[in-house]
Amino acid sequence: MPFSLYDAVIPSNLQILGAVDALVTKAEAFCAEHGKPASELIDARLAPDMLPFAYQVKSCAAHSAGGLEGVRAGSFSPDRSVPPTDFDGLHAVLRNAIAHLEGLDRDAVDAMAESDTAFVFGETKIPFTGPNFLLSFSQPNFYFHATTAYAILRAQGLPLGKRDFLGALRLKV
Repeated sequence: MPFSLYDAVIPSNLQILGAVDALVTKAEAFCAEHGKPASELIDARLAPDMLPFAYQVKSCAAHSAGGLEGVRAGSFSPDRSVPPTDFDGLHAVLRNAIAHLEGLDRDAVDAMAESDTAFVFGETKIPFTGPNFLLSFSQPNFYFHATTAYAILRAQGLPLGKRDFLGALRLKV
């Protein structure tokens, strides 16, 4: 079976983006149930030198849909925009990424296997092939930020389990 970049990236990104969107919904409900302002969770961090929940959520979109767009363009730079400050904004970021991934053509994504991509941050330029950028840089970052978002909510007392992180499994039907 030939390597499919689409199969290696898109289905798992969609699964975890959906799970992170459900985490945002649970965070919203937790705030309402406990009379907490949304900012208490949106701005929560695991450690003082780590970025907050909102940044982690935004970065899931940046390293999924944004990573693929970087490969298409031949260059990826970190998303330095300010993350949303409310739950609706976080949902919008995730749902836009999901819609973007769902709209991608399998053949177009697989054709990216022939491309080169540079990670550019200031004066730093790191060369990759398209697949190596997605699989060795963007995808690990994607999972790091999804895991960190989950861990922040757990640390804030949300009753979450592994199934909340995994989201909708792709079962044999």
